Amino acid sequence: MSIQGAITETDIANYLANTPGFFERNADLLASIQLTSPHGQRAVSLQQRQMEMLRDKIKGLEQKIMEMIRHGQENVAIADRLHRFTRAMLLAGNPAALPAVLLDSLQHEFMIPQAALRLWGADQAFAALPFTQGASDDIRSFAGSLAQPYCGLNSGFEPVAWLDGAATVMSVALIPLRVGADQVPAGASDVVGLLVLGSPDPTRYSAEMGTEFLARVGEVASAGLTRLLPLN
Repeated sequence: MSIQGAITETDIANYLANTPGFFERNADLLASIQLTSPHGQRAVSLQQRQMEMLRDKIKGLEQKIMEMIRHGQENVAIADRLHRFTRAMLLAGNPAALPAVLLDSLQHEFMIPQAALRLWGADQAFAALPFTQGASDDIRSFAGSLAQPYCGLNSGFEPVAWLDGAATVMSVALIPLRVGADQVPAGASDVVGLLVLGSPDPTRYSAEMGTEFLARVGEVASAGLTRLLPLN
């Protein structure tokens, strides 16, 4: 009770919450209670209000279910693309052509406008091929410093020059290629290359996006490209 002895709304709410048999003993009162509908200013009965609340709850659950189904379908589609990307690398018969197969499949499956890679740990048999050229010491050091893929605006990164139409690149993803890419990187010594993805869309690769999927692409690419590394 309040200090003056007047009954407050809190007193009434506490009484009803702690007296479950009240409305059983006063069924007529329960049927006569009128509430304001959230869908207008009209008054509705308690039962109608409860039905409206239940319909809103069901509608919310239906939206969540549809969202879960959509995410599930998107995940299946991504898994299918990653499967085809991996399969294309496995089927590449000529090791020297593997980087081109990797890039073509990656661009096709994931609709990537521009892509390139360089290997600096390749076997001497591939030393004269384009994918082993153009990786400066600064690039190698930078790639070795990446604990995870970099995503963001193109701020003049040197590896962007590897891409066709480099002048149009607005955002990039830089993915280090590592020996034993499934392990926590120990440092620059296990980095044997760099995969570069570019886009003229400045929002395609943003600093806020997650890098987990790009890391998986890097792991798959690294595993496939081990065919080009020295046997020892």
